[in-house]
Amino acid sequence: MKESWAKENSLIIEDLQSIVNDRVIPWNRFSGKSVLVTGATGLLGSLAVKTLLYCADVYNVDLNVGAFVRNKEKANVVFGNLLKDHSNLTFEVGDISQEINLSGKYDFIIHTASNTSSSDFVNRPVETILTTIDSTAGLLEYSKINNVESVVFLSSMEVYGTLDHELAKESDSGILDHNVIRNCYPQSKRVAENLCVSYFKEYGVHSKVVRLTQTFGPGIVPDDQRVFAQFARSVINKSNIVLLTKGGTKRDYLYTADAVRGIISALLLGDDGEIYNLSNNESYCSILEMAELYKQVSNNEIDIEFNTNADVSKYLGEFYRLLDNSKISKLNNFPRVKFEEQIRRTVSYLQSLEN
Repeated sequence: MKESWAKENSLIIEDLQSIVNDRVIPWNRFSGKSVLVTGATGLLGSLAVKTLLYCADVYNVDLNVGAFVRNKEKANVVFGNLLKDHSNLTFEVGDISQEINLSGKYDFIIHTASNTSSSDFVNRPVETILTTIDSTAGLLEYSKINNVESVVFLSSMEVYGTLDHELAKESDSGILDHNVIRNCYPQSKRVAENLCVSYFKEYGVHSKVVRLTQTFGPGIVPDDQRVFAQFARSVINKSNIVLLTKGGTKRDYLYTADAVRGIISALLLGDDGEIYNLSNNESYCSILEMAELYKQVSNNEIDIEFNTNADVSKYLGEFYRLLDNSKISKLNNFPRVKFEEQIRRTVSYLQSLEN
């Protein structure tokens, strides 16, 4: 194993090992190939890049990885250690929503790039829409011209909108109010999904869509403002968890390594033009129940408070959404990391960054 891996966070290494040890995934299909990962400095994009590099080292596969990034300085921070002995890693620097100019030809594409900031959904809705749609259209056009073997687009559970039932199958489609600014995000994801299906139907592009539930684990940035990160910081700082709502929203939560394993499974094993839910049904709980789990992880050193007078306009209203993952399980029915372990590993990762 190359020396640079010794400098990687031990929790990340454990996750990489768990992913590449999946024997259902045909890792040999990457031999002699190049894979482009967009949004490569993001939570899932960075783990996907590291997984591919780790796969190349473990299986001695001739695999080149392109990391599409907006900021090369940030990319140097995320992948700096690996650059020293991984000549098979290339940074593709640019704005993914503009004309795509790449240094070489890619055989596979994992499209994770997206705006994930709830505040941006409200304050920069136009940019949120165009980034999703223009980047996806550009990559699908590239895939058509270059006969890309497979391309996966990462979508979101938010595309389901308002349903009259909790368990959501890929064929379900709920109500999304066009007049609600925050819906710029799920609306744009819906259009991008349809682009993927349309490029397959009209041009034969080998596209797949993965709809993700909320995902977290080692690799999140210390100042992440999503609820799971805020709860983790409360555990570390031994400060009470403050809920801005009654915490009634229910959904399931997926571990980062499980997400990447599912994405690669869809990339290599999925059917063209298909959409797959990617989730962990065993983690289905309310935000309040999740807060209680964090409290347990802290050995009850912290408590839970409520501030229901806070401005929550940038957040989704209360909803209940469980993604049916039976379709992707037919491709690769791998076990998901249990929710409490997901929380513990996230807390441990953030703690390790402070040491």
